[in-house]
Formats: sequence, structure tokens, C-alpha cells
Amino acid sequence: MEDMKIKSLSSFFLLFLIAITHTHVCLAECDNVKDYCPTSTKPQKQAIFINGLSCENPDNTSAHDFKSNELSKPGSRDDFGALVKIVTASKFVGLNTLGLAIGRSDIEVDGLVNIHNHPRATEMVYVNQGRLLAAFLNTQNQLFQKTLNAGDVFIIPKGLFHFFLNRGEQVATLFSVFNAQNPGLGSLSPQPSQSENTLQSVQKIKIKLNSLSHSQFHADTDFTLQLLDIVSDH
Repeated sequence: MEDMKIKSLSSFFLLFLIAITHTHVCLAECDNVKDYCPTSTKPQKQAIFINGLSCENPDNTSAHDFKSNELSKPGSRDDFGALVKIVTASKFVGLNTLGLAIGRSDIEVDGLVNIHNHPRATEMVYVNQGRLLAAFLNTQNQLFQKTLNAGDVFIIPKGLFHFFLNRGEQVATLFSVFNAQNPGLGSLSPQPSQSENTLQSVQKIKIKLNSLSHSQFHADTDFTLQLLDIVSDH
């Protein structure tokens, strides 16, 4: 019986060694084992990547890999008057394995970035121009909000739902840094209702978010009912 167990274990380890010999396995570590790892535009075949993207040949790495103009232009406009763009290592190769992503949001006058979250990242926002309201809700649905002007920085803790309202007289432009390679994107209310005019639906959301931001509240105020009202209207 003991001999059979030893043979079984030996066979298992032999298969394991064969597997890792013929397959490149990339595992996530707390600290990088290399200085950098720009994303390869030609991923290796028969490779397993548990975190991050495949790396290019180090001999081909250059300063060009660490520069990007992806944030020089706005993203696509949505129904709420916001143009949001998030750039990850798939577009900016120098970000690969560094645990970072970047973004840009342009919000039209009276526009908004609707309630959403990034489940895998804290977001740090820098206001490049304009005046806006930034707000997030903690896990007790308590509201934290602040009016931001050009030059201000605001932090949205990891995974918390948040929104931005343009309160100024010009387009507001924000630049964001996320402390995750893939921040993720979640939404309480993904799209305006299909059962009514899109513009009317968007205006309802704006009115309710403005009402929420103008609410009189204390540190322990719970906004669960207000949030449910906003979500149920979609």
C-alpha cells in the first residue's frame, strides 16, 4: 500500500514538472520581481497569466513604452453629458504589472458622471479645469461630498459608489489615477429607462442626484432610501 502511494505521488510530481516545463506561468506577487514589464503586443502561446498581461522581450523595451497620449483626447460621450475614458495596460503598455490605471473625464455643463464604483481600486481625482461636485457613499450609505475647483484633488476609497456633477459654467475636466491594473466598473443604474424618452430619464436622474447632494445631513445620515429611489426609476 505504501509503495502504491509513493508511486502515485511520484507520478503526480512528474506530471507537474512536465506541465510547468512546457507552460509559462505568471503569478502575482506583493512586490514586482522586475523593474518593469511592458505589455507584449504579441502574447506568448501556451501561457497562463493569473494577473497582468504577457510581457514583451526585455531587449525590446524602450522609453517609448512608458509614454502615452491616450489622455490627450476625451472619451466617448454618454447620455449624461460625460465623456469618460479609462486607460489600462492593454493601451498603455508601460503600466503592466505596476498596479496602476489612469483615466480622464470631461463633464459638460449641467452634466454628470452617473453613480458607479471601481470594485478593485481607490481612485484619486485631479481637477484640471472647471467646478464640480464630487461625492461618494460609504458602506453605511452615508454621503461624503465636496465642491472641487481647478487644482483640487479628491480621493474615492476602493469600491465605494460615487458620482460627479458639473456645477460650473464650463466643461469640467478630471484626470484620475487608480491603484489597480484593472479597476473594474460597477453601476447601480446602468442606462436610462427604455420605456420613456432618454432625455427625460436623464433629467430625472440629475434632479434626484442634485437633491441628494443638497440634502441636510449629519455624519450618521443614511441615504439608503434616496438611493433606492434613484435606482428604482431605471
